[in-house]
Amino acid sequence: MVDSYLKNEYRANFEPGKSLPKISTKLDSVRSYQFEVKFFGVPAEFINTQQVLTAAAKQVSPVGGSVDDIVVDRINDKMYYPGKYTPENITVTFDNLYIQRSSPALWNWFKSIYDPVTGDMTQFAAPGGTGVGNFKAMKMTVVELDNTSEPHASIELYGVYPTGVRFSEKNYSTNEFSTLECTFRYDFADYFKTGV
Repeated sequence: MVDSYLKNEYRANFEPGKSLPKISTKLDSVRSYQFEVKFFGVPAEFINTQQVLTAAAKQVSPVGGSVDDIVVDRINDKMYYPGKYTPENITVTFDNLYIQRSSPALWNWFKSIYDPVTGDMTQFAAPGGTGVGNFKAMKMTVVELDNTSEPHASIELYGVYPTGVRFSEKNYSTNEFSTLECTFRYDFADYFKTGV
């Protein structure tokens, strides 16, 4: 027989007027709007870029990936085994800030990976570029905040670099800030709960 977990566990020992059910006290969750995006290792050529991008970031696409299948066919059967992990691109939407110049910083960072005018690629990366360092030495952290705006957990992305930039549409009839969508590719991801 199948039992109801929420009824038997979360409403157990509930006495109206004396106590609250667990379902109303134990299921508070992280809000999707309480977050902060931090950048580490952004090329030094872009002054104060790390803090500017944190202030400008207003939306983050879902972060994740999937394990590819290895299919084994035997007689009339089909078996599946885990194969390689493939991370999905992440898209961050940034406000086009006047004073802090978030859009020029993102555009110049993108151009350091591939410059559509000159055709140069990874120009700030050794050994082929004129700069010093590695264009994949950057880390992005999506910090989940609790109800007091303190870090609750974080999603860490390693080997991050921008692969695409999209400026928002321009429209006289809207009442919104101009934004810039930047797509990032990364190699590895991990999730950490603060204080664990």
